[in-house]
Amino acid sequence: MSRAMPRLFVIRHGETEWSLNGRHTGRTDLPLTASGEEQVREKAQALVGEGLVVDPNNLCTVFVSPRQRAHKTFHLLFGHLPKVPHHILSEEVREWDYGEYEGLTTSEIKEKNPTWSIWKDGCPGGESAAEMEARVDSVIGKVREYHKQYSEKGLNTRDVMIVAHGHFNRVLISRWINFPLALGTHFNVEPGSLTILGYNHDSLDEPALNALNLYAAVR
Repeated sequence: MSRAMPRLFVIRHGETEWSLNGRHTGRTDLPLTASGEEQVREKAQALVGEGLVVDPNNLCTVFVSPRQRAHKTFHLLFGHLPKVPHHILSEEVREWDYGEYEGLTTSEIKEKNPTWSIWKDGCPGGESAAEMEARVDSVIGKVREYHKQYSEKGLNTRDVMIVAHGHFNRVLISRWINFPLALGTHFNVEPGSLTILGYNHDSLDEPALNALNLYAAVR
C-alpha cells in the first residue's frame, strides 16, 4: 500500500482592524479583532484535530510568522487540543514588506501612483516583486525537502503547515504550482482561511492546489 502524499497547509491569520479596512499590513504588529479570534476558533473545531483535515499527528513542521496576528492564530487553531504542536517562528514567512505603502489602502496608494500594481512594481522602501518571489521560493524549497524526506526516505511525518498573511499566501500558492508570482492577483485568500497544497499523480514533480479558502466567510 502506497504512502499518502504529503501536503502543505497554508493558514491566513484572522481578521485585524486593518484587514477589515483594506489597509496594507506588513511590519505593523496588530492584534486580531474579537471577531477575528472567534472566526479562527470556529474553524479550529471543524478542521483541526485527530481524524480531521489537519491532524496534529501528521504534522511534521509548522512555520509561523512572528507577527502577533499570525502567532495568535496558530495558538487559537490548536487551543482546544491537549498539546500545541512544535512550531518555528520565522521571518521567512512574514508578510510582504510594504515599505512606504504600509498602512495605506490601494486607493490611497493609487492617488500617489495611479498605475501601481504590487505584482509588478513591489513597494518602494520595502520588497520588490523579485525579492518577494525569491523569499517565497526559498520557503517552498524547505517545504519540499521535508516532503521529499517523508516520501522517499520515510523520515518525519506527512504534513507541513505555514501560518502567515494574505499577500504572502497568494504568492506562495502561485509559486507552488510553478506559475509567475503575479498569478496571485487571481486568488482570494480570506482571513482565517485554510488552503491545502499538494501533488498530483503521487508525484513530487507535479505540485497542485488541492483546496482554497476552506470554511472562510467570504465577504
